[in-house]
Amino acid sequence: MTQKFHHLINSLDQAMTQNDNETIQTILANASAAEVARVIESLPQKERLALWPMVPTALYGKILLELHPELRRPLISQTDEDELIASLSTMQMDELADIDSDLPITVISAMVQAMDSQRRERYEQVKHYPDETAGGLMDVDITAVRADVSIKAALRYLRRLRQREGTLPDHLDSLMVVDRNNILLGIVPLSQLVSNELDLSVRQVMLTEVTSFTPFTPDTVVAQVFKDKDLISAPVVDEQHKLIGRITVDDVIDVIQEEADKEVFSRAGLNNHPDMFAPVLQSSARRAIWLGINLLTAFLAAWVIDLFEASIEKIVALAVLMPVVASMGGVAGSQTLTMVTRGLALNQVNSKNMLKLIGHEFSIGLLNGMLWAAIVAIIAFQWFGDWQLGLVFGSAMIIVLLAGVLAGTTIPPLLRKMGVDPALAGGVVLTTVTDVVGFFAFLGLATIVIL
Repeated sequence: MTQKFHHLINSLDQAMTQNDNETIQTILANASAAEVARVIESLPQKERLALWPMVPTALYGKILLELHPELRRPLISQTDEDELIASLSTMQMDELADIDSDLPITVISAMVQAMDSQRRERYEQVKHYPDETAGGLMDVDITAVRADVSIKAALRYLRRLRQREGTLPDHLDSLMVVDRNNILLGIVPLSQLVSNELDLSVRQVMLTEVTSFTPFTPDTVVAQVFKDKDLISAPVVDEQHKLIGRITVDDVIDVIQEEADKEVFSRAGLNNHPDMFAPVLQSSARRAIWLGINLLTAFLAAWVIDLFEASIEKIVALAVLMPVVASMGGVAGSQTLTMVTRGLALNQVNSKNMLKLIGHEFSIGLLNGMLWAAIVAIIAFQWFGDWQLGLVFGSAMIIVLLAGVLAGTTIPPLLRKMGVDPALAGGVVLTTVTDVVGFFAFLGLATIVIL
């Protein structure tokens, strides 16, 4: 949390405690839409609804865009429709399309009717594409020029655009260059426009090697390309290479953040639901599913332990050391699982390098297994005075670390082939493998060697 946002939260909390509505409104008016959205997310539902009417109406659209759908819907239902229309009318078409499914039909109808034919056509165009695609990300308000115009004419076009709209498009780093049929020919960076002779043509300074996307390119692929090539903006073209939109870095950052949130929540089985104050029954139901799955896997591990009940009764030290074996295997497996899951998400793991990756991780597991096996064997001997127990403990440590890294390497690709998100289910499967293998190896070896 930045110092500025921390100060915002403290000031707002103090004003809300004192019921100082005037100060609350002043604080909210001086905050950005993203900051207000974060504040709303941090409040219980009742306090959200109480705070919302004090938010500046002009910020409604931007704030709703920042919020998760399950957080924004209650706020929308509490908002006057005329205020919604006034705030949303200034939004870009791609932004409006992102939240229109949560808006009342009457609001959408009124906004569409108020649009001119060009804006209505652009709105319908953006709605045609799924949210998780380049088409869903793109802005259809494109800044484009023809290749045969001069740099002087292109600069004059930008000045007129600024006079007409009051501002230039966000993150405008270049102009798209098209022909008479709107076919994308290239781009001309603004740095080229302001640093070359005015009588040169755009064609003479434009770049023809351009990174572009088709409208159905997945947003995760778009984000990866933006990251790899340090892009600020990129054109979107149809099958005939006609220019239909532009993606900017701010939209890509949102995708990256959503993917990061999804991975964090998935590891806990929370299905990317970020509301800390969601209804208790709803949250309980979501978490109960994975708690139930974890319970089944825990019973499986308990069943393995029960197989060696007689051994545990004779050697109490086995019960003391069992958790250590399973824990070490789990940690080793989690390290590998995290790396491989990330590699899959970035398309770095494939059938060609899978065997080499398994061999690499096996080598790491073997070296770590031998190192920690020696250490725990010495500890067990010093603790219980039994060299056989130390030998069993060390051997089980090697086995479980190897099992952990092998499971961490192979589970994510297998889950993906089965159509299951590795980030969501990988941890549960891995824990089952390391617990079962760890207990079985340790108790089985103890039964054979010691008893």
